[in-house]
Amino acid sequence: MKQIVSFLTLLGILVNTSCKPESVMFEKAICIEDITIIDPIDGVKEHQTVVLKNGKIHRIANREKLLLSPENTLVDGKGKYLIPGLWDAHVHFAYIEELAPRMFDLFLVHGVTSVRDTGGKVDFVKKWKDLALANPTDAPRVMMAGPLLDGEPNVYDGSDARHPQLSVGLSSVDAVIENVEKLISKEVDLLKAYEMLSEAQFLKIMKLAKKNGLKVTGHVPLSMDVITASNAGMNSMEHMRNLELSCASNSDELLQERKEMLLAGADDTGGALRAKIHKAQQETAIANFDEQRANMVLSVLKENDTWQIPTLALNTFFSGKHYTRETFQESYDYVPDSIGRYWKERSIALTEYPISDFRKAYDEWNFKMVGKVHEKGIPIMAGTDTPIAFLTPGLSLHEELAVLVKAGLSPFEALKAATVNPARYFDMKDELGAIQEGMWADLVILNADPLKDIRNTTLIHSVIKQGKLYDQKMLSAKLDKLKKMN
Repeated sequence: MKQIVSFLTLLGILVNTSCKPESVMFEKAICIEDITIIDPIDGVKEHQTVVLKNGKIHRIANREKLLLSPENTLVDGKGKYLIPGLWDAHVHFAYIEELAPRMFDLFLVHGVTSVRDTGGKVDFVKKWKDLALANPTDAPRVMMAGPLLDGEPNVYDGSDARHPQLSVGLSSVDAVIENVEKLISKEVDLLKAYEMLSEAQFLKIMKLAKKNGLKVTGHVPLSMDVITASNAGMNSMEHMRNLELSCASNSDELLQERKEMLLAGADDTGGALRAKIHKAQQETAIANFDEQRANMVLSVLKENDTWQIPTLALNTFFSGKHYTRETFQESYDYVPDSIGRYWKERSIALTEYPISDFRKAYDEWNFKMVGKVHEKGIPIMAGTDTPIAFLTPGLSLHEELAVLVKAGLSPFEALKAATVNPARYFDMKDELGAIQEGMWADLVILNADPLKDIRNTTLIHSVIKQGKLYDQKMLSAKLDKLKKMN
């Protein structure tokens, strides 16, 4: 009888021990309780407790298995959703230098915890990268390309407000070598090739990048076609720029015409010459779009792993009219007053701007092509080109997510384009882009489910940058500070 009692007692202890939640005190930790995790790798997990410690995700467990001490810093996650911090994979700190000092706060307020600067004077952009590195909990992570590596004449030469000095004009292959070596010494994270490069210059950039372990993004040079550029090792394309020229039934004829125009326009400014070529060829290319040719081009991009950053909100600027929305009009109060006034005045005027038949066709082509790129399985990253086209830093990323969904991505796939995909691009998938133990705690808490409506990414409850929690009060204070600066 005693043996039976002892056995039952022991059994009771084992049952109670296995069912009893673990009571833990995490010193100097932030604990988010009972939240729904939306992880771009593992999917949705409900009723999770997430512990953040020393800037990283320390522990993830079901709420019933982790009983937290009330002495922890607790965040009530009930009814809320946790996503990784967002990336804007195409920004320009140097496009409007007066705006640059406000971009960090604007990014963080909108849950953008990492950015990829794709062109600007290297010392100017590096200043912001270094500042972010020195203050990792108060600024988004900055990855930079340095200036656009362009041929001569170069497009962004500082000749007017629409063409600030974002590029360097390279007259020869030797000039390419000299400038790439300089950028490597400045510790750039990637290189960006641009439209006026000769084929020989472009190929040299690719060779130097490969030798130094750097990726190359950019616009396919007008002297080349997309297939040649991708086969040379181009890692990614911005805006799908000049893709339409290679998807036309008369693409070979257009390429020969471009080469002749480049020679004839050698004395023009870069911006004027590029505009002339685009005007002469884009409408023709769209009108002669060839499905079979496009599928062949996309197959090459897929085989070569040439990623796409469509900047779809920018490309469909005239039909999308993001700037008419109340959220954008309000956001112009947080940029420097002279810029905000101009954006409001100009954007209001543009509401009456008639959309040409070509612009309608071009916008339709962009949506169709993003859908085809996605269907083909070519990786996509979400980028905006902010602050071009009245695209407010931070807010514009949420617009990009919405138009990517409109183009055919699911909300989950759009989130991947702004989280895990950029992390993969920079070989940081073990550090960022997902919600897993050991990763940096760059996170966003949302008040509504973004998988039901992607625009719910704008309903931000809190932002966490490398373990530092910015609650709604702190986020509002950042905006108030920006507004009072005007």
